[in-house]
Amino acid sequence: MNELIMPHNVGVKNALENMKEVLALYKKVIGNYRLLLDGERYLTDKEVAQILKVSRRTLQEYRNDGVLPYILLGGKVLYRESDLERVLENCYHPSYKL
Repeated sequence: MNELIMPHNVGVKNALENMKEVLALYKKVIGNYRLLLDGERYLTDKEVAQILKVSRRTLQEYRNDGVLPYILLGGKVLYRESDLERVLENCYHPSYKL
């Protein structure tokens, strides 16, 4: 049991690989994490365009037409997630049964 722990040891290699996987997962989770400001999550125009499946130019038209409320902060456009949900709920039309 007086064996030296060396990097070429199978157990050490497995442990290092597992640590690399955990680190990659941690970086992925942290990369997607956004702090909430007063309990509210803010989305960028790129994120909203992906969610709504529209172009960023279309989002600009929605802003200009007053369809989507937004915040302009330092030249960057942000959307409150709750505002986006409210607009979608207000525009929802159930299907009609024939």
